[in-house]
Amino acid sequence: MNLFLSDKIVFITGASSGIGAAAARIFAEEGADVVISYHQDAAGANCAAEAVRALGRRAWLVQMDLRDPGSIAAGLAGLPLACAALDILVLCAGKNIVTPVAEITPEEWSSVLDANLSGPFFLVQALAPRLREGGSIVTVASVAAHTGNPNHIHYAAAKAGLGNLTKSLARALAPRVRVNCVAPGITLTPMGRQTAGTLDPDYPRKKLLVPRFATPDEIARTIVFVASPAAVFMTGATVDINGGRDLR
Repeated sequence: MNLFLSDKIVFITGASSGIGAAAARIFAEEGADVVISYHQDAAGANCAAEAVRALGRRAWLVQMDLRDPGSIAAGLAGLPLACAALDILVLCAGKNIVTPVAEITPEEWSSVLDANLSGPFFLVQALAPRLREGGSIVTVASVAAHTGNPNHIHYAAAKAGLGNLTKSLARALAPRVRVNCVAPGITLTPMGRQTAGTLDPDYPRKKLLVPRFATPDEIARTIVFVASPAAVFMTGATVDINGGRDLR
């Protein structure tokens, strides 16, 4: 299938590892250039950029802390003129801390919500004017947004808010820009492996119709399709990709 991504410019947060790095590579395979946004993992970001360049596409690095609007502004100020206009924004960055409800401090609550909900909003607010007519935004939520989770209630709440933010942004930016959400189940990223380590070893067999965890590439391919002009009639939607978790 032609996803019509040749020469598009894509900005991806959380692109130094996991789903974000996989999406960067797959966008490049489809002919796009990629802005690799990251928080702390400079080595991972450089690896992701090299993977993009190895496919003959351009890659740029931008460091920012999504929890801090000042850091967002500083990171965007350093982008080259080639990135003055963008076609796609993918919000892959996330933060999860496994903590029982009684032990969550106000500081931890705020940090997790800022990383997963407030930060994505402020970045969209900053970058929406740069998105070309016909552009798209993809947020990345979680199956926890639908099911809840007692061991990371702040993360689940933030991801549920991100799903609603997606719908509100779709209304606000239509018809110039489409906004959709992809909600993965547990995926074998560094963060996902940490979460999986807290679960019953039999979790995939008991809870999933496809009895295993997802790979980053499997989630990234869905993100790339939803972001692409091939999905031009989709906006305000959430695509669940969780191995059938909601059906158990």
